[in-house]
Amino acid sequence: MTAKRGPLAGIRVLDCTGVIVGPTATLLLAEQGAEVIKVEPPEGDLMRRLGGKAPANAPGMSPKFMHFNRNKRSIVLDLKAPEGQEVIRRLAATSDVFVSNMRPRALASLGLTWAALSALNPRLVHCTIAGFASGGPYDGAPAYDTIIQGLSGVAACLETVIGEPRFAPFVLTDHIVGIIAAQAICAALVARAGTGEGQAVEVPMFENAAAFVLSEHLGQRTHDPEGSFGDPRIMTPDARPMKTRDGYICVSANTDAQARGFFAAIGRPELMQDPRFCSVAARLANVAAYFALRAEVMLERGTAEWVALLRRHDVPAMPYNTLASLLEDPQLRGSGVLTQEEGEEHMLGLRHANRFSGSGLPESRLAPRQGEHAEAILTELGYAPAERARLLGKEKVA
Repeated sequence: MTAKRGPLAGIRVLDCTGVIVGPTATLLLAEQGAEVIKVEPPEGDLMRRLGGKAPANAPGMSPKFMHFNRNKRSIVLDLKAPEGQEVIRRLAATSDVFVSNMRPRALASLGLTWAALSALNPRLVHCTIAGFASGGPYDGAPAYDTIIQGLSGVAACLETVIGEPRFAPFVLTDHIVGIIAAQAICAALVARAGTGEGQAVEVPMFENAAAFVLSEHLGQRTHDPEGSFGDPRIMTPDARPMKTRDGYICVSANTDAQARGFFAAIGRPELMQDPRFCSVAARLANVAAYFALRAEVMLERGTAEWVALLRRHDVPAMPYNTLASLLEDPQLRGSGVLTQEEGEEHMLGLRHANRFSGSGLPESRLAPRQGEHAEAILTELGYAPAERARLLGKEKVA
């Protein structure tokens, strides 16, 4: 039987990204079977130090770095030095994908633009994750997740709900744009399968985040210049887990069938005839009253009792998890997404959530130590022992 290695097995990704947005994209590619070579500067990816306290026996292996860099290999290159340039060009010539979240000026100064690398390898898919789309007034400006959350409307959505602008407690736009970048790279690889040619792919953070927000909350402005913004079911302080007798519960009863089941479960089937609640449109127009009713009735029973009762009426409902209880969730444990890593005392790991019936998935590997695979990568690139010794003896290439 052919080993199941993932749908992207055989694809080599040259990963010149750091922090979160780029590593999110390359993590997805790695988890689907691509060989990802993570190129780090001599000081390492900033997230090795910024992403939490690393164990004493594993410096540079912060928790966040570990979770965003699984299944990758690491080599350290000083791309400003001739030795680093020599290796990166050879890597580009043998790779299928190049990914970077450097600003355009930095890419140009290092000779890593699409024009430069496609001359070495016309089949290369060259992906640049930028703060802003090229050609606009923000082109080339620095961008981080908080900048993009504030500029794109994410923080404004939270202001509507909680009364003041706030950033989501995730590097949310980094995650979103990283996922989009992985999808765009796969689309370019599909195109290459037909044409035999690579192409440049630009994935801007701001424009993608703004589209994400507006597709959800452009609301009536879509049709009316004076219309209101937002989905009222979401843009309300009442859209939250509801208190029960002994905790909290998450309930979604949006369709007419779900509303009918909900009213039956709470012993008030006649509410389906109430003009405020009798249809999707009526419940949307009276969302405050609908949410208030739900919040009041949930206090009458405990969470587990409500979950069982609502499920019997085919109403989507699940307990609320804290971060601590999430670690004990039987679904996460049962599906194998949250694991105790073998040979790593007290280390919780995250593994593939998605499944592919035909190609399977590669075995999950821990994130690499800085420069861990340098000698193996140089060997694969055809460097002779003396050349490897010369390069590895330099502090610029480890």
